[in-house]
Amino acid sequence: MGEITNVMEYQAIAKQKLPKMAYDYYASGAEDEWTLKENREAFSRILFRPRILIDVSKIDMTTTVLGFKISMPIMVAPTAMQKMAHPDGEYATARAAAAAGTIMTLSSWATSSVEEVASTGPGIRFFQLYVYKDRKVVEQLVRRAERAGFKAIALTVDTPRLGRREADIKNRFVLPPHLTLKNFEGLDLGKMDQAADSGLASYVAGQVDRTLSWKDVKWLQTITTMPILVKGVITAEDTRLAVANGAAGIIVSNHGARQLDYVPATISALEEVVKAARGQIPVFLDGGVRRGTDVFKALALGAAGVFVS
Repeated sequence: MGEITNVMEYQAIAKQKLPKMAYDYYASGAEDEWTLKENREAFSRILFRPRILIDVSKIDMTTTVLGFKISMPIMVAPTAMQKMAHPDGEYATARAAAAAGTIMTLSSWATSSVEEVASTGPGIRFFQLYVYKDRKVVEQLVRRAERAGFKAIALTVDTPRLGRREADIKNRFVLPPHLTLKNFEGLDLGKMDQAADSGLASYVAGQVDRTLSWKDVKWLQTITTMPILVKGVITAEDTRLAVANGAAGIIVSNHGARQLDYVPATISALEEVVKAARGQIPVFLDGGVRRGTDVFKALALGAAGVFVS
């Protein structure tokens, strides 16, 4: 293919190299995939009004997120099961994020554990959390992340049940047999069984707590001193509730358009959330970010930074 000059070009290479089941898992969205397309297209409708004759000889992209200084307002979002793409999986992502001087968020459903990722060396890391029905499992996981030096929890709040991802249903998606959800391995929750539709959908239906509510954000604060980012907010109403319930920040996210289809693109929802937060807590964004111009648009609309994955 020659030299890769932008992020979009990785997708074509991934399609050639990855097994279909893995590629479809990473690349697809929910149902009609309207929001998946809209996450990108909404960025293209935002235009710049550039000002000229301003001294730009010195550029400083460093910023501070929850008190941590990072090299740029671009962080790594949680992505599950990275070893399906490459044997190094989350290890490589952790090393790369640290080398770039930015934050990596590790998925609950990683194919490397919090301890393994911590062993790659120093770095600022956040832990993305799914709340399981068995709260002892959740407590244990949060404590392990804290012990392993993770600095914040990104609590996913948009997945009481898994979105209808039709590619995964067609492929009868299941984690390849040589891999496990490493954080749950010792709890006999690391394997995913073959199912009549998507193995992941069946796993989520069996394990993830559908009763999750704002009281659980309060509960989490009683079991950890780590700040809690609420990931999956796209409305002003929920922003105000997040502030009222002690969230340290918000990630405007529609789960990469993999949960509920026909919700707005995150860049379209951002301004509403920023206004409702009224500067009380930082607001971040993920979804559809592919270029530096996208990052700039998010910052211009009030985001404190973006997560990409």
